[in-house]
Amino acid sequence: MNAEVEALLQGLKTHMPVALAPFDAAARRTGLVIVDEVNGFATVGAGPLAPPEPNPQVSRMVAETDRLARRFAAEGWPIAAFLDTHIPGKPEPPYPPHCERGTGQEELVPELAWLHGCERATLIEKDCINGFVGAIDTGGGGNRIVDWARAGRIECALVVGICTDICVMDFVLTMLSARNHGLMPDLVDLVVYEPGCATYGLDRDVAEALGLPETASHPQPLAHHLGLYFMASRGARLASEVH
Repeated sequence: MNAEVEALLQGLKTHMPVALAPFDAAARRTGLVIVDEVNGFATVGAGPLAPPEPNPQVSRMVAETDRLARRFAAEGWPIAAFLDTHIPGKPEPPYPPHCERGTGQEELVPELAWLHGCERATLIEKDCINGFVGAIDTGGGGNRIVDWARAGRIECALVVGICTDICVMDFVLTMLSARNHGLMPDLVDLVVYEPGCATYGLDRDVAEALGLPETASHPQPLAHHLGLYFMASRGARLASEVH
């Protein structure tokens, strides 16, 4: 992290602070929600939106997610995993083609591939940033993530995934509104596990060298912090560790 970004991050932490606390997953009926930990976002070199080289934040996210998912599976607790999956050739502005079906980018990272055979896991393909919206059945009007939460009588959704400030944040904010609207009567809390989340980094000079507009700049530490801040400011709890 360069000195300028470090100074900005410290400023954000001062003026837009976040508070993290331990979370006891066994205290209530808790379900684990994994957002988009697929090759196209989290496996080095797997696509245009994947990290170009090993990234400590992304590696930590995958390791923590695997650890939590194995615990949830062993305890018989429910798991939902979103897989960003797009119809080939169908655009999702402002992003380049990514995670198209059949490319392998849409598949879970190798460390989490075992979830395909896990009876406690519900895998949900989505074709847009917001997993809540992507879970809507456009033909019948149902919603797979709402159905998952209602069937499991989920009182707390523990959320991990990528990107903190994009797909994770959009999902969490919409779930909070859906909870307040009464769509999931048992749902009380959404808890975002910070070590289980990550975002991407794209410095402004790199973006411009790639021919992208300056607004494509996306410093990883700042974007991660802002995602956490906005989720917490809307009512999500932030967890530093999970017991």
